[in-house]
Amino acid sequence: MERNAKVTSLKGVGEKTAKLFERVGVVTLDDLVRYYPRDYERFDPPVPIGTITAGGVYAVEGVIVKSVDVKQMKHLRIVTTMIRDDSGILRVTWFNMPFLRNTIKKGMRIILRGRVQCNQYEMCMEQPTMYTPAAYDAIAGSMQPIYGLTAGLTNRVVQQSVKQVLEKLDTRKDCLPAAVRKEHELAELNFALETIHFPTSEENLLFARKRLVFEEFFYFITGIRLMKEKQEILENVFPVRTHALADRLIAGLPYELTGDQKRVWEEILSDLQGDGVMNRLIQGDVGSGKTVLAVLAMVTAAENGYQSALMAPTEVLARQHYQSLVEMLETLGLDERIVLLTGSMTAKEKREAYRRLREHEADMAVGTHALIQDKVEFAALSLVITDEQHRFGVKQRAQLAGTSENGAALSGVNDEGTVPGEAVAVNNGVARDETAKTGGSDAGANRPVPHILVMSATPIPRTMAIILYGDLDISVIHQMPKNRLPIKNCVVGDNYHPKAYKFIEKEIRSGHQAYIICPMVEESEMVDAENVTDYSQKLRGIFPGDIVIESLHGKMKSDEKNRIMERFAAGEIHILVSTTVVEVGVNVPNATVMMVENAERFGLAQLHQLRGRVGRGSAQSYCIFINGNEADAKNKRLEIMNQSNDGFFIASEDLRLRGPGDMFGLRQSGLLEFAIGDIFNDADVLKMASEAVNEVLADDPELIKEENREYRRRTDELMHRRMERLSL
Repeated sequence: MERNAKVTSLKGVGEKTAKLFERVGVVTLDDLVRYYPRDYERFDPPVPIGTITAGGVYAVEGVIVKSVDVKQMKHLRIVTTMIRDDSGILRVTWFNMPFLRNTIKKGMRIILRGRVQCNQYEMCMEQPTMYTPAAYDAIAGSMQPIYGLTAGLTNRVVQQSVKQVLEKLDTRKDCLPAAVRKEHELAELNFALETIHFPTSEENLLFARKRLVFEEFFYFITGIRLMKEKQEILENVFPVRTHALADRLIAGLPYELTGDQKRVWEEILSDLQGDGVMNRLIQGDVGSGKTVLAVLAMVTAAENGYQSALMAPTEVLARQHYQSLVEMLETLGLDERIVLLTGSMTAKEKREAYRRLREHEADMAVGTHALIQDKVEFAALSLVITDEQHRFGVKQRAQLAGTSENGAALSGVNDEGTVPGEAVAVNNGVARDETAKTGGSDAGANRPVPHILVMSATPIPRTMAIILYGDLDISVIHQMPKNRLPIKNCVVGDNYHPKAYKFIEKEIRSGHQAYIICPMVEESEMVDAENVTDYSQKLRGIFPGDIVIESLHGKMKSDEKNRIMERFAAGEIHILVSTTVVEVGVNVPNATVMMVENAERFGLAQLHQLRGRVGRGSAQSYCIFINGNEADAKNKRLEIMNQSNDGFFIASEDLRLRGPGDMFGLRQSGLLEFAIGDIFNDADVLKMASEAVNEVLADDPELIKEENREYRRRTDELMHRRMERLSL
């Protein structure tokens, strides 16, 4: 069975199921076998009721001692009963499952498995799964994979489909160089894939995962190194001669730039004036003042007769950047020289923006992925700025820069000598001809290559950033502006909810707004954690009717997400219940409260990114971390969040605390979009992979030796597909 065959070639997978798989990024059999579990359900033996504690997940075996009671409370129907064993009695609760009244009978012996909460003065198991003793015995001691799902796609369907692929797909061909596998004691590919989905032990699972994480980092770093070699020969054809307008803008700011901002601006200016093309990353916490540096660079380009473009990950953020730039440029008389370009603009508005850029009536463009469409032509594009590096990746930077040919090493060259997926989006004043479509050495030779400036609020220790952003020079902003009030933090348990709700209502009555973050979109059969869908409904029954509550998650269509974020930014929504989709989102200075449910399920870097949504205005802001696991009341990670607002300190502590057991549930969602690797959890493997790549490339810089050809081919293929996945 070919690994590039469609999933419809599997038994039981028709067009309908294939479309569901496509929604989670699975199209081919290779996609499916590398659609790794995000966690595992461990079925431990039942424990005595008298030994359980709040916050833990347990299986208990006993006899139902109370008839099922069903009560209606606002939008919820609550089902309750009691189970007893020799050590104690436990209240059991289900929500919106009234049919259990006909299933559970007094006197039945059953096994219940679920998370235990402490409600008032008694223990309660909420929403448990029910088993007969025989059914539970059949799975006791096993580790069952849990996959990321979408509505209509069940965990069982994914499991059965993966089993079919593993039985039929030939995974014996290993593209990782044999010498590398041997030196770093890595598992063979077939063992790793089989074990990552269906582990027989914790030890084997760790062994398999190390191989797959190493492989993912190894291919990624190789691609970055190959692209870096191509970039180093690029000449600066847009040299900056003067920066008087930037000096005027700095002098007119209502605040003084921090020492770090001044240093980074000098680094940017040096690049713009130098002999080579700038490829620079600005790393700085949310609110550290990266945007003003981007504006200074854009103003300087305009003063020297060049154009610039700023690309944001969301339409709402693009509009906010545009408005901020217009206000700053008014003081310099340049506010008419900027255009906005987003997907939701009318055809007429887009045509006018295209014309102004093509005819150089506009010096600056701000937008989303609409900036990388074929219709966009710049007269003299000298500078490309992307906001939030990991949301775009190399491909989008190359497309906007009009230099996809220079990334050919990442895309691969097919049998006809052309680059697959080629999408040169910027004319940049040079006629498009057939020579620009080839992957040869002359490809794009006549096309001016603009400077690249990348901004990221993701705090990564410098040693790791050098590995991950190998194609970029790195500038770091540590200092925060003096006028920022530090966010006040607290880590609390589930029993704090009533106080938290009262506090949020108090802030809303004072004219402010709040975010509430949930780890899931909808209820899961396998994971006990708050979800956006049900939680929003529950809050509408708790807060007064005049408080507007809306939900936001990644499964919504883009226009719907934009509409909700715009309403929240406008103050029309008081409480926004969301997944981590707001991690990189809109700037709402009026939002003063961030409450994160099941905070123990997030990594530190991600929690810090979420917290960065508040504290953007002049009012005091607060972050409430709800620790849903009361058995781990002294969660070290959450205590770090409680004590510090410094993103770089938090990132280094995250590295220090993580260990081999932290495989799932703490992933840095969105960060560089690795399928299984986590740059914090797997920092040692990342370093190992980087050193291995250096050794291989030192011996064979172009990977043309016979033993490296499959490795090169796989690198090209995976990097190309990875970038396609990152496409907006």
